[in-house]
Amino acid sequence: MLDIKYIRENSELIKKAATDKLMEVDVDRLLDIDKNIREITSKLDLLKEQRNKLSKLIPTLSQEERQDKVNEVKNLKNEISTLEETLTPLKLEYKDLMYRVPSVPLDEVPIGKTDEDNVEIKRVGEIPKFDFEIKDHVDLAENLDLIDIPRGVKVAGSRSYFLKNEGALLEMAICRYVIDKLVKKGFTPMVVPTLVKDTPMFGTGYFPIGKEQSYEITEDNLYLVGTSEVSLVSYHSDETFENTNELPKMYCGYSSCFRREAGTYGKDTRGLYRVHQFTKIEQVIICEADFDKQTELHNFLLNNAEEILQDLKIPYRVVKVCTGDMGIGQVRKHDIEAWMPSRGKYSETHSCSSFNDFQARRSNIKYKDKDGNTKYCFTLNNTAIASPRILIPLLELNQNKDGSINIPEVLVPYMNGMTKIEKKNK
Repeated sequence: MLDIKYIRENSELIKKAATDKLMEVDVDRLLDIDKNIREITSKLDLLKEQRNKLSKLIPTLSQEERQDKVNEVKNLKNEISTLEETLTPLKLEYKDLMYRVPSVPLDEVPIGKTDEDNVEIKRVGEIPKFDFEIKDHVDLAENLDLIDIPRGVKVAGSRSYFLKNEGALLEMAICRYVIDKLVKKGFTPMVVPTLVKDTPMFGTGYFPIGKEQSYEITEDNLYLVGTSEVSLVSYHSDETFENTNELPKMYCGYSSCFRREAGTYGKDTRGLYRVHQFTKIEQVIICEADFDKQTELHNFLLNNAEEILQDLKIPYRVVKVCTGDMGIGQVRKHDIEAWMPSRGKYSETHSCSSFNDFQARRSNIKYKDKDGNTKYCFTLNNTAIASPRILIPLLELNQNKDGSINIPEVLVPYMNGMTKIEKKNK
């Protein structure tokens, strides 16, 4: 959410941001409502002041004078009630429109409509060449009894799966390795709620735009999160840090995540790339409202994810995400895309985002600066690892001719010393 004063003073900039982000919001309607609300509120304040003065005056008046003033107070109350009834729907529409106003991307963000318009800034690692016909992750994993997609579909419907045997252990190993790495860097590990109220979803910018991607538990008015970012940012909602020494707050959240993948019918249907339930470790930072500090922390988060892929020896590239591929609140975003042999291209595994005070304003997260002024915090996040998507390059890049899978060296200690996954003798 943006400051309404900023929107008033920069309406054309906001309109351009909405156009560039491919989002629809009637900024002119918002400003008209804002003006009406202020005018009505001002009039209400005057009427209430008159009513209060008369109410205090009435007991001091004579019987004859009193009745006239009582009638006057009654008329004022009716006028106030009418104005308040007018104000209620305006405030609801105002709130809805405010939740739809996007943040303004930084000047460095490329203008574009889809991920095809993202701008590559670097590639790291050599794409391996195989001297045998490679298998994709589905064939590899099924041959080694690491996944069971048909039974996943039987139990839970499309885009569902079971991870089994070393497949399950491998996901756990990756997650534990990543958590250990981030804890050493100063992150607080968190296991977070995956069922949340709608307030955190609005607060982090996943509602109202994007609501169709969430699973709703209607009986309890709860929602399944698509990322632990929702819970981690909301951890400090409606709080004020007393000084900048308490910042930055750095959390790594471990959770199951759920996305409906609405609008992706027929897309990425084979394998583990696009599924409804997955496990993710998310990096979240809450910091003071300092643009230079935010840039430093953005690069820190991005580098952490790059280090993880380097440790796993997975080739990748980093792209600047264009306006049309950004979310409503992001002012800067980089994606990291790992090389996936079966897809024959780099595909997204990590997204690193800066929000300025967009999420903090919606979530009411503040701090007091060195002069005692109260300000909204800045927030940032980046994927640390997401499984089973990361298993795609990990399995495919480490396959051998006989169908076995080499385990990356950094994961061997987390796999109880196992260095290779081989087919079991029946």
